[in-house]
Amino acid sequence: RQQGADAMRTITMLFLLLAKGADAVALTVRYFDARGAAEITRVLLALSGQQYTDHRYKIEAKEGGGFSTPEFSADKESGALAANLNRAPLLEVDGTPIGQSKAIERYVAAQGGLMGATPLEAALIDSVAEHVRDVKDAQARKGFGMFSRDKSDEEKTRLRDEWYATELPSWLQRIEGCVAPLKRVVCGETPSYAAVCIWALLREGKDEDVALVAKAAEGCGTLNEIAEAVAAHPAVKSWVASRPVTMM
Repeated sequence: RQQGADAMRTITMLFLLLAKGADAVALTVRYFDARGAAEITRVLLALSGQQYTDHRYKIEAKEGGGFSTPEFSADKESGALAANLNRAPLLEVDGTPIGQSKAIERYVAAQGGLMGATPLEAALIDSVAEHVRDVKDAQARKGFGMFSRDKSDEEKTRLRDEWYATELPSWLQRIEGCVAPLKRVVCGETPSYAAVCIWALLREGKDEDVALVAKAAEGCGTLNEIAEAVAAHPAVKSWVASRPVTMM
């Protein structure tokens, strides 16, 4: 039965790739010259071989401190980003704009055959991706990030230590328990959308943060295997090696 499911996933991916080649759409990703909220989409596009325009808004340092994004500001004023409430990222599909980073990711993953072979597999993959989003949201609420202005450095250090030492390991252990029985769905011959989300959670970021996540993920064998499989995929390796070097 499992071999049949794996074969169906492979057939589904091939069918979508053939259909994509026969009736390709013009894709443009609009985001800042940074990884941020667009990077999972870019990795999904690389993984599935979908061609696109990577439109990056330049981030310029301002004299006296801070940053400016003139082209982004102009697009916001013109209404070009209205589909995402004047924010980025934005995905244009044959000129039709799509807002919300997670909606963009799901669209790209579905078009690229990275959402499983059946509606049930798609729902399972989506649920794991949402678990990963819960972790990222919990970290943001913790409030020790570089954009948190209402806390002292000492308080941020304490919150950061709590997150990586106690809270993140708890999250990861629970996700490990969820994903372990679904490993073939989440990361079969080709990594799924959920696998890319797991990879981003465990492997993306500043070196010091990735090291702290790695320690928190000790004992999460399935999650680490999935992250490694994504990192080792030729399309992902090629993208990571060639993508622009950015501050974040």
